[in-house]
Amino acid sequence: MNIISYNVNGIRAAMNKNWLAWLQASNADIICLQEIKATPDVIPAEIKMLEDMGYFHYWYPAVKKGYSGVAIFSKIKPQNISYGCGHELYDSEGRIIRADFEDFSIMSVYIPSGSSGEERQQVKFEFLDFFEKYIHELKWKYPSLIISGDYNICHRPIDIHNPKSNANSSGFLPEEREWMENFINDGFVDSFRHFNSEPHQYSWWSYRAGARMKNLGWRIDYHLVTETLKPRLKRAAILADAKHSDHCPILIELT
Repeated sequence: MNIISYNVNGIRAAMNKNWLAWLQASNADIICLQEIKATPDVIPAEIKMLEDMGYFHYWYPAVKKGYSGVAIFSKIKPQNISYGCGHELYDSEGRIIRADFEDFSIMSVYIPSGSSGEERQQVKFEFLDFFEKYIHELKWKYPSLIISGDYNICHRPIDIHNPKSNANSSGFLPEEREWMENFINDGFVDSFRHFNSEPHQYSWWSYRAGARMKNLGWRIDYHLVTETLKPRLKRAAILADAKHSDHCPILIELT
């Protein structure tokens, strides 16, 4: 089973870059999207194509148009879909959607960015506190859980192109990295690092100064899987050649 997570930074913009053809070629069984910035009613022709490819699709857009939002597309029909997390602000921003299957559950999550200023950084810290408690409780009910998405955090220095100059940057703050360490240690596996310990492996690049061409990036997109699923991990990869967004897709393969 191939599972992909992709922050598309606007699904309509991605589709204008031939994203649907890429999706068909990717052979993904499940794809988790972040920053969809749209609702399915605005792209009816593309939705028909998606359905013709065999995907069930579930959307959780933000209340604010053209902002945030998550989705899950799956060739396997889920037993249940859970929209949101019960928190008014985070749900209004379309941050979390979960699909439950027979032997595992998968979540598409878009953790807030704090890069626009202190106010949003505080929102991010509050979200992280909430999310940690929320997942800690959720794991008891869904012990085989995959949390896929844009975490907006580089876990370790290996995950960012210049750790020294970014030491005080949102996304690489000591508090954020400590949160990530504690979150993973509470029963999760960073699937990519489970297979790959090499540097210069990134999933997001700034649009400025040719950062992507120079590979001056950040690894902020993850498939975190519970320890119960670790034996099923077959492969993990960053698909850096896909260029529909300032992010690239990430993949895991389960047996």
